[in-house]
Amino acid sequence: MSHIEPGYQPATPPASSHLDASIDEGLRAYLLSVYNYMAGGVALSGAVAYLIYILAVTANPMDAASVDANAVALRPGQYLTPVGYALYATPLALVIALAPLGAVFFLSWRIERLSPSAAQAAFWIFAALMGASLSTIFLRYSVASIAQVFFITAAAFAALSLYGYTTQRDLSGWGAFLIMGVFGILIAAVVNLFLQSSGLQFAISVVGVLVFAALTAYDTHRIKQVYYELAGNPVVRRKAAIMGALSLYLDFINLFISLLTLFRDRE
Repeated sequence: MSHIEPGYQPATPPASSHLDASIDEGLRAYLLSVYNYMAGGVALSGAVAYLIYILAVTANPMDAASVDANAVALRPGQYLTPVGYALYATPLALVIALAPLGAVFFLSWRIERLSPSAAQAAFWIFAALMGASLSTIFLRYSVASIAQVFFITAAAFAALSLYGYTTQRDLSGWGAFLIMGVFGILIAAVVNLFLQSSGLQFAISVVGVLVFAALTAYDTHRIKQVYYELAGNPVVRRKAAIMGALSLYLDFINLFISLLTLFRDRE
């Protein structure tokens, strides 16, 4: 029988410690990929939105579209170029507005059949389409206002996401309630297209901030749980990271738009 001295400790930690360390490192890498996709999507959308704005709007009336250039409300000193008229004052505007929604549905319904590279390409296409749709905010708000609200949104998003990651509470019960809130916002927004009520718009913005702030924490918590559920399946996990990035991207953009409308500095 081998002799073991009192107080002897094994040279290597127990298997469970190895497993915990492996999970922690894997979870960090997984979340890093999610946030990289999400941040890349936001950056791409911002770049596309600003590029389209530059192409669509001019300060020189001589360069303005010759046909009904005032069909879209602009800030003083702005005029639509022919490109801008085509994008914002023709039926193409509706296509641009609805295209991101179509891309979201495509990703949600076909993600299981797509390869990770195809899912990633679809995500970048969606981000570019969303950028085209978001370009209209430059027609109504100053660049300074947009930048200020963007940084406020980024700080709030980081804090909420950190809470969702670190909390020990079970946030799964929030899901149904928050989805109902999103549908309520959509219905109210459609109604307000006809009513044009500033009071209702203010209420939509307030509720939007609350709902999408909570969704940021909820989705972060859910993404963390998905990682554990998909252990041992790296292909599915890569696609899950893209869908997680899509969820956080939508939370960020909707929180940004709600705050921009709520604290707007319209010129």
